Amino acid sequence: MQTFDYSKKEMFTLQAALLWTISDFPGLGNLSEWNTHTGLACPTCNFETDSSWLYRGKFCFMRHHRFLNKEHKFRLNRHLFNGTNYLRDAPEPLSGSDIWNQVEGVNVTFGKPLNPIYTSKRARGKNVVQVGVEQWRKRSIFFKLPY
Repeated sequence: MQTFDYSKKEMFTLQAALLWTISDFPGLGNLSEWNTHTGLACPTCNFETDSSWLYRGKFCFMRHHRFLNKEHKFRLNRHLFNGTNYLRDAPEPLSGSDIWNQVEGVNVTFGKPLNPIYTSKRARGKNVVQVGVEQWRKRSIFFKLPY
């Protein structure tokens, strides 16, 4: 990007790199555009997330002990983890091209879905827009950076 250096009174090309970000979980959702408010909220597990719906409208994410080593003492401890043995392996980390393939078909204009589905349910006298479980809300601007 062309930038003006006031001390030398000349233009120069500014180059920057984003190395990492530090944010909380909702901030991670805002940066990556991964929907962190559904049952598939874990970006590490992606579409292999194991979640349960709690009675107060919250999701509970269980079975993350699959990230432990196979020999770890908590891995086979049933009474600490919902009474079940869970021997499933941790998911493979996604590559950048895998994520690009997932967001390739996402079409969003100004943060709104292109084809919302209206339901007949009423919320304070208005129709509610129901959007399917779309994990990627839009393509993040970080996909546009030259790497």
